[in-house]
Amino acid sequence: MALTVELKILDARLPGWGFPHYGSELAAGLDLHACIDAPLLLRPQQAAVLISAGFAFRIGDPNWCALVLPRSGLGHREGLVLGNAVGLIDADYEGTCFVSAWNRNPRSEDPEEGILIQPGDRIAQLVFTRTARPQFSIVTDFSRSGRRQAGGFGSTGR
Repeated sequence: MALTVELKILDARLPGWGFPHYGSELAAGLDLHACIDAPLLLRPQQAAVLISAGFAFRIGDPNWCALVLPRSGLGHREGLVLGNAVGLIDADYEGTCFVSAWNRNPRSEDPEEGILIQPGDRIAQLVFTRTARPQFSIVTDFSRSGRRQAGGFGSTGR
């Protein structure tokens, strides 16, 4: 069954920038554009900035959600990542889609140094994925026990 998402364009520039658009035929992520009115310099290590993606949407199906993810090239080469690591958008959210943008690069004394975001730049991506809402059974002991138990955070080695 295909998912139909209602999409409301809030910024008239988006269609001119090619939105909605996937970067390739098999891309999982929908490109998100910076809907800003002027260039924005993200200085290294300063507080994250919320940038409008210029649209709102409603999934409406509790079996689906959306994830706002960084663009791998911008994150790896430029240091542009999300201030909240991953943005989770629930099926009932209907407000503006925002990107929490953060420059992870080391602090600099140079006031001109930073990541310059221009209006319309593709700064993140939106991925739709299925969710599971399990039924919970409250127990005092697990019905089966594995070897790992409380071991975590590297307990299986490298």
